[in-house]
Amino acid sequence: MTSLPDRKRLHVITWGCQMNVYDSGRMTDVLAPLGYAPAETPNGADMVILNTCHIRDKAAEKVFSELGRLRRLKEASGGHMILAVAGCVAQAEGAEILARAPYVDIVLGPQTYHRLPEMVARASRAGGAVIETEFPAEDKFDHLPDSTTPQGVTAFLTIQEGCDKFCSFCVVPYTRGAEQSRPAAAILREARHLVAQGAREITLLGQNVNAWHGEAPDGSTWGLGRLLRELANIPNLPRLRYATSHPRDMDDDLIAAHRDIPALMPFLHLPVQSGSDRILEAMNRKHTGTDYRRIVDRLRAARPDLALSSDFIVGHPGETEADFEATMALVRDVNFAQAYSFKYSSRPGTPAAGAPRQVAEPEKDRRLQALQALLREQQASFAQSCVGLTMPVLFTGPGRHPGQVVGRSPFLHPVHLQGHADLIGNEVLVRIVAAHPNSLAGTLVQERLIA
Repeated sequence: MTSLPDRKRLHVITWGCQMNVYDSGRMTDVLAPLGYAPAETPNGADMVILNTCHIRDKAAEKVFSELGRLRRLKEASGGHMILAVAGCVAQAEGAEILARAPYVDIVLGPQTYHRLPEMVARASRAGGAVIETEFPAEDKFDHLPDSTTPQGVTAFLTIQEGCDKFCSFCVVPYTRGAEQSRPAAAILREARHLVAQGAREITLLGQNVNAWHGEAPDGSTWGLGRLLRELANIPNLPRLRYATSHPRDMDDDLIAAHRDIPALMPFLHLPVQSGSDRILEAMNRKHTGTDYRRIVDRLRAARPDLALSSDFIVGHPGETEADFEATMALVRDVNFAQAYSFKYSSRPGTPAAGAPRQVAEPEKDRRLQALQALLREQQASFAQSCVGLTMPVLFTGPGRHPGQVVGRSPFLHPVHLQGHADLIGNEVLVRIVAAHPNSLAGTLVQERLIA
């Protein structure tokens, strides 16, 4: 009889994007055969993984600050805790991490976490640090086990990784590598597995998810529109989403999918970054403001109720007041339901880092405040437009107050109401009665669940 591995406690700290959330779950799955089970806190854990993000300003310094806190926990364990740094900061700063934090046991990039069991064995056996930040020849997805930990009613599924766009401000091509698409059969298999575990909404993930062109079961190549059509045929999967997209990859078939697939939710995150053609060229985005407006027009013609979200960067090197006003004009023209906006911050090794005409921080602050005020106004207006509507809400869990449940609208709003726990995991018609700054309130239209 084969003996089971000793039970150990694993705590994963996740920073950054939805793909990092997905990666953290898969690292947990990879380590489960070694006896590691999830722990709520790092206190007393046998292994702690810090899964990092390199997108925000001073990302590396935040990592070292957190490592200082974890060092004390490792010392309290008598040195037995295995401390690992994963993700994009690990990829970009691997040697520096070990130089500044020699108590770290494992440093691994986002393409190598399928090798974690081997790294744990090497770190335990040799007593020295293990670093794995080379891009491996093999596809990590071919070596990952089926997920053993259900994600819940809503789930993430990575279908594409890496980026070939090389925007001037972005480190992703250097930390995640070239664009790669998973085969359709593997994606469909994982989606069915997630549904069997209770998922009723799946969000497809990728650095440029709509650049996905994967091998089909018959050996041909599918685009994202075809993949969405196949996923929509999976029983008990009423909702599909995808993120994050690039305007250059929004092709005719994908736009048609928004018209043809009821399960594809009417909410799309489509980053534009700037409304100025001059700055878009400096960013190497390879689209113009007019191109973006035309794509939006086509999407809304295909799906009139489509709500849009976007990303914006203010203060890119060389941005003038006229360039900023072009961004404000695009925001007014498109009208966003939600958006994320940031000041430009330099990333070492990216083309914009050494570009002339850097914008002064006070000017960045002023522009960001003006942009965010306009975006908040649009977000509040869209939320208010939902009041009085009846819409399907997928309930995901209990609310913050007794007798309350919370779910998601088709437009990704949190929706809360008084209701029974048996609503969780089901899609139910709800009448929206109030809009709050970050959520909607509703009442049940009928107890009958949507088939």
